[in-house]
Amino acid sequence: MQDFKTLSNTEFLVTNGIGGYASSSLSGANTRRYHGLLVASFNPPTERMVLVSKLEETLVFDGQAVQLSANQYAGAVYPQGFMNLRATAYQKNTFTFTYSGNGWVLEKQIAMIQGQNKTVVTYTNTGGHELSLTIRPLLVFRDYHSLFRQNAYYDFYVERQEGNELKIYAHYGARPFFVQHSKGEWKDEDFWVNHIQYEREKERGFDFTEDIRSRGCIEVVLGSNENCTLAFFTGDGISSKAAPESVLQKELPRFVEDLLDSSRQFVVQRQSTHGCTLIAGYHWFTDWGRDTMIAMRGISIAAGRQEEARSILQTFLKYVDKGMLPNRFPDGDEPLEYNTVDATLWLFVALYEYHQTFGDTEFIGATLPVLEDILEWHIKGTRYNIHQTGEGLLYGGQQGQQLTWMDARVNGYVVTPRSGCPVEINLLWYNAICIYDSLTEAVAGNSQAIPGLDAETTKGSITRYFVNDKGYLNDVVIPGHLVDDAIRPNQVYALSLPFSPLDTAAKEAILACIETNLYTGLGLRTLDTKNADFKPVYEGDAWQRDTAYHQGTVWPFLWGEWALAYLNLHEFSPWACKTIWDRSAQLREHFYNEGCLHAISEIFDGLEPAAGKGCVQQAWSVAMLLRVFLDKRFHFEQ
Repeated sequence: MQDFKTLSNTEFLVTNGIGGYASSSLSGANTRRYHGLLVASFNPPTERMVLVSKLEETLVFDGQAVQLSANQYAGAVYPQGFMNLRATAYQKNTFTFTYSGNGWVLEKQIAMIQGQNKTVVTYTNTGGHELSLTIRPLLVFRDYHSLFRQNAYYDFYVERQEGNELKIYAHYGARPFFVQHSKGEWKDEDFWVNHIQYEREKERGFDFTEDIRSRGCIEVVLGSNENCTLAFFTGDGISSKAAPESVLQKELPRFVEDLLDSSRQFVVQRQSTHGCTLIAGYHWFTDWGRDTMIAMRGISIAAGRQEEARSILQTFLKYVDKGMLPNRFPDGDEPLEYNTVDATLWLFVALYEYHQTFGDTEFIGATLPVLEDILEWHIKGTRYNIHQTGEGLLYGGQQGQQLTWMDARVNGYVVTPRSGCPVEINLLWYNAICIYDSLTEAVAGNSQAIPGLDAETTKGSITRYFVNDKGYLNDVVIPGHLVDDAIRPNQVYALSLPFSPLDTAAKEAILACIETNLYTGLGLRTLDTKNADFKPVYEGDAWQRDTAYHQGTVWPFLWGEWALAYLNLHEFSPWACKTIWDRSAQLREHFYNEGCLHAISEIFDGLEPAAGKGCVQQAWSVAMLLRVFLDKRFHFEQ
């Protein structure tokens, strides 16, 4: 494993359950501003700060000094410790590196303590001879979206504590953080490492150069099979009991078991509600309403984690306002954002699948008044001109706003505004009506009508206005005024959601259209390749990337919706289940060997999807695979 390009394009991630993490590339060089050994969350899961950028290690064996780390500079990589990397492994939120040379072997493990901003690094001499090790923490003190520069104000004052513990203040009055080492001696040193370059930031068109500071190093001698542990922490956290284990009974393939393990990285505690929520993606997302409602279907509900699922639902139900679920919890004290038309509708789907899985009628009964209030607000109208039309369809749209999941906006320009009646919104609206009827019947023994709401009217209008003569569904309509018949993946929900307004012939035609024009082994394209607006590659600066984000770019979470559509149409038959498993091969390869290991990326290029792009670990990408493979109707070949 000596190729710097390959190793620097491959990443690892371990998390702490409250929004913090440790992450970098396998080469040892940080390639993103978001990389760091200790990225702490001070208002879980937000207010994330990079405190310890990385470690630089020098090993001495038989009189020879060997470097284990790496940094990228303009035109050079130094040192080149990756030349000594022999193996890596990930298991249960712990990442292991194995380095070796002529006569020595050193194992390095990185893990985080759950519920705390604490990264633990353990070095073990697994060779047969004594070696010495110098470990130098490199420090910054910044928001994880920003970069650090040499500045006399940041003196990183070190205060020695009892028992091999250091207390470090980045500047006078700053919140301190701590370093502990189980053995060895701390040696004071003071210098800056300047002009380190982050290649992924350069590719994204952002500032990509940073300065980081050393205030000393730990020198330790390790005999054969001896280890040394270093801990980097903030000294705070939030109390949270460990999430209960899944109650799944059936034996699962290794890939599904590893997906379950990977999915735990998204489950975090929200300090403001003392309940669970889901991080939408690493490294830069926090918890989003839409993403959480979709992702919890696989991560929590299908995985059999009832207490966790109920806690997530309760977290978001607390913030329903004017019949809407928040789209995003900001990083700081800004007001909640409610600019979404679909997050609230996905709440109905999550509650329905929760009830189908756990039969918790008491909890569902407690939510029914909120659901009734939501529906009434949508009938009479709420924010952003969201309202039910005379045809029983749901309309949403306002100048300068992006309300659907295709929500890219750059410099005030909304790339895919989709104002009117988008197809997935109306499929979700139909499902919300049907789900409300189903849940009220489960709780009260009979459905309870809401004036102005009629599932049959909505069903008839979907058939009339969305089914076109080309054999698929229009993407957006305004009855009597607009028909947008671009071939997009949003029509897949006509087959994948619990309730469909369409007959079998229409479903078959839609599935054929998707497979012909949008399907790839890594996900569905967001636009037909023959459309004039199709963007084949997701790359460049913010403008170029955002204008390609939903204009052809492949999204793997939609692979899960396509798989559910296929399985529903074929009634989860044994051959249909085998087909879906076989066609997940590219995603399995990506999970184990590409991008961030044991993770599923946010997106891929539209024309020839290969390397993952966007977030390296996306909640709904992992979740929708779990939603498929953990479905009680899905069965694996024995």
